[in-house]
Amino acid sequence: MPLKAVITDWGGVLTSPLNDAIGVWLTADRIDVPRYKDVMRAWVRQAYDGAGINPIHGLEDGTLSAAEFERLLAAELRTVDGGPVAAAGLIERMFAEFRPVEPMYDALRAVRAGGLHVGLLSNSWGNAYPRHLFDGVFHDVVISCEVGMRKPDEQIFRHAVERLGLTPADCAFIDDIEHNCRAAEAVGMTAILHTDTSATVGALRDLGVPTV
Repeated sequence: MPLKAVITDWGGVLTSPLNDAIGVWLTADRIDVPRYKDVMRAWVRQAYDGAGINPIHGLEDGTLSAAEFERLLAAELRTVDGGPVAAAGLIERMFAEFRPVEPMYDALRAVRAGGLHVGLLSNSWGNAYPRHLFDGVFHDVVISCEVGMRKPDEQIFRHAVERLGLTPADCAFIDDIEHNCRAAEAVGMTAILHTDTSATVGALRDLGVPTV
């Protein structure tokens, strides 16, 4: 059955790589990198293996404010000389180096011009989304904190699909996190694990989706 929609993640797919942005922030704020990695490794593991609740859950589903998340994360971090890390504006500084990946936007415009629906499904970290870039690209935008759900929970995938008036089998889903791709497949979507633009565009072509 031909696909009727492509739904994509934002950070790391339509933006420059997350690790690049984080690396710039760690250097600029003089963060103790091993400590940061230990904290985030534990938080991310908890966020995706279903064991307990942590600040990432709350930030992504909207039950924890961005300001409180910044306070909690800053309290766990130290600078390279053992000093405190400023909490205010922490998220903005973390993602300040995100840049749009224009070839991916071009590919999605071609998908839409080819008659398919195009959707965005993003777990928000209090990000300031460049919504001015979304016009003419997306038929619908689902941001986790705005709907009270988060990837990889099944219900947010179904929610995004239903808002397009489609079924999971109608949709391809693009994400740079394997957990999210596997969750999308579990509800019946076709998943593409994003590693770079050319590979993702090639995967869409292989699925018969019109691209640039």
